[in-house]
Amino acid sequence: MFRITARTVLELGSELISSDIIAFYELIKNGFDAGTKDGVEVYFDIVMVKATGQRFAKLAGKIDSALASANRDLADLKERIDEEILDSASDDARNGFRRLIERAATADELADAVAEGMRRFNTITVKDTGDGMTEKDLEDNFLVIGTGSRKKAIDAALLSGASKTPYLGEKGIGRLSAMRLGERLRVETAKTQEQHLNLLDINWRSFNTVDAMLDEIDVKPTVGGAKPTASWSGTTIIISDLTENWSQSRVTEMGDQDFSRLTDPFEDSGARPRIALFWNGDRLPVRAMPSDLLDAAHAHVSGTYTIVDGEPKLEITTDIVDLGFPHPRETRTITLNRGDLEGAILGKDDHIDDDALVNVGPFTFEAHWFNRRRLPLKDATGEKLSIREEQERWSGIFVFRDLFRVFPYGEEEDDWLELDRRALRRSGYTLNRTQFIGRTRISRVGNPALLDQTNREGLRVTPEQQVLLLVMRYAVQDSLGWAIGDVEKQYKAQKIDLGDAQKQIAGLEDRARTALTRIRKLSPPDAETAIADIQQTLREFSQFAAQARERIAQVEQEGRQMVEMAGVGLMVEVVAHELARSTENALKALEKLKGDDVPVRLRGQFATLRAEMKSINKRVRVLDPMSVSGRQRTELFSLDEIVKDAVEAHASQFERHRIRAIINLPERPVRVRAVKGMIVQILENLISNSVYWLDIRGKRETFDREIRISVSGGPPTLIFEDNGRGVAIENRDAIFQLFFSLRDTKRRRGLGLFIAREAAEHHGGSLSLEEEPDPETRRLHRFVLELPQDLQQ
Repeated sequence: MFRITARTVLELGSELISSDIIAFYELIKNGFDAGTKDGVEVYFDIVMVKATGQRFAKLAGKIDSALASANRDLADLKERIDEEILDSASDDARNGFRRLIERAATADELADAVAEGMRRFNTITVKDTGDGMTEKDLEDNFLVIGTGSRKKAIDAALLSGASKTPYLGEKGIGRLSAMRLGERLRVETAKTQEQHLNLLDINWRSFNTVDAMLDEIDVKPTVGGAKPTASWSGTTIIISDLTENWSQSRVTEMGDQDFSRLTDPFEDSGARPRIALFWNGDRLPVRAMPSDLLDAAHAHVSGTYTIVDGEPKLEITTDIVDLGFPHPRETRTITLNRGDLEGAILGKDDHIDDDALVNVGPFTFEAHWFNRRRLPLKDATGEKLSIREEQERWSGIFVFRDLFRVFPYGEEEDDWLELDRRALRRSGYTLNRTQFIGRTRISRVGNPALLDQTNREGLRVTPEQQVLLLVMRYAVQDSLGWAIGDVEKQYKAQKIDLGDAQKQIAGLEDRARTALTRIRKLSPPDAETAIADIQQTLREFSQFAAQARERIAQVEQEGRQMVEMAGVGLMVEVVAHELARSTENALKALEKLKGDDVPVRLRGQFATLRAEMKSINKRVRVLDPMSVSGRQRTELFSLDEIVKDAVEAHASQFERHRIRAIINLPERPVRVRAVKGMIVQILENLISNSVYWLDIRGKRETFDREIRISVSGGPPTLIFEDNGRGVAIENRDAIFQLFFSLRDTKRRRGLGLFIAREAAEHHGGSLSLEEEPDPETRRLHRFVLELPQDLQQ
């Protein structure tokens, strides 16, 4: 049997309770677990600030008792000490402290009196009006570290399908929180039916004896005096011999910054658990979030993750209010079902179990984004904190379980959604953590797999925790970022129709010339100079308009080149992957050529090398017409050949992924005059998506993976479909938007289908997802590329 030293308890407390606010959090939570009727109240009774008392103790040590002036110096120091006693402290604390000071007859006694006074009379008290504890409860539960009574009750609630957890805490270590705050603990508690208080006194210093074993420390509850009232029940925790330096300013700041976030500040004040904070009898404010703060946000994202009939479903709503340029308010909702979540959250790397999508349980979230540069520094009256100051005060995306905070999410130094790291790589609008105010809401019974680490430093790393994390990152980083980018693309730099503008300008010029001719006829001769000036101004305006048209066309051309370069970049990434894989296989084949039997095996090994090199050659040939210069040229080519070349180039990839490509071509080739590289890019992006989603389904089901491509004329049409996961009907248009993607984090770009549609529209054609769902999956599987009839030759 193991034996435990007394010091182990101290080590356990220091490791598990990592900060003062965590200590208060545990003590407050215990009060609510006890069923408090009036909330929890925290009282600081400080007779002298610790730093001040320590300074006086040092001054007392400097008094030389051998000098004639020693008595006078001692009396002067006592007077100075008396002046520093806080008048706001309780009568008992002030009077008790003064008696100790008055009794001191020497400088050493005075130094000891100051230290003893602060140990005894500086206290922190945490009160609740819950069920209270009997003497036996103190013995069997409070004094048992890691007691399982609450854990059993929670497990029973989970088994019964209860909608609410019976307790917030279950580890049985919260009582160690008092150790963090002070060296002495006194518990006063009773149940309603009892007449007397039940008491427990603990001196944590006694546990610090080096060789003492835990069972050698004598700690036992006793029966005390009468209760405050006959019907009273509850628990009062009194902590003394405080370890920290508590001042009114520090406690006020804690109420402002820390206590205000212990419970969910997004809820109405009436729904939040009551926590009251007092300094020497005076109540201090626990700040509430201003009701109008979130209305000032420039964009919002919210969502629900639900489990319906054993299947996960994620709905994300983005609301883009004001990006600083004229645009309508844009609100849109996307829905991700199991198939989408398998691709976007689980991905292809098998790091997370499929069951985690369900086991994570339901949760909700909201995040409100502020462009801080556009927030006013002062409110209209100058009396309140500005929106900007309030936003800074409440910034962070927090996690709350059953209305109580889960630490450390939302702390200033905690970037759990990796917003800051992502912002450094992002162009345009940055989405960093200081710009957000948000929350994620979970529950103990709804999310039983989301458990805190024992030291309250976040959720335990489990597959379910990873799902929660990745869903939140997808919603805030990707979905909101995509929505902001799409609004910016639509409205910030709208494409100008140069044709209409040129016609309007030409019409205005004609009208101006006609008006000048009439003016010249009706004006006297001395007005000719003024008319000539007007005519010259008109010429200059015409020249300026022509230069403006030329510059606009140049900018649009540069924009198209950027899109094209992005497309080439995606293809280069694919080719680089294939090149690396083929090179590795080639090296393995060369390695096998070593040995005495080279002549016998040479032919087969070199056949392998030829196949690998042929694959690389085909990939590079596919890339060639997609170069930026190549994509600018129109040429006559066959859609049939494009399809056959693409399928042949991907033959080894299809073989590895067990994909069968089925091509349906017309008897007569469909020849078109278009930019070949753009058509190749469309097909390559469709193939890339199919391979990914066929893999996602193939990891979970046994089926024959197929890609079907058909070509027809009149007008030139290419139909592309696969039997992968398909696309949810709700996302039919969203998948073509810039940066929208349902791939996993490593492969998420959100450019492929956007570029593909841009390439189709460049030719006056269209790329769409057919709206008729598959009868089996009830999702969309068929892409249709349709080019104008006049491109067919």
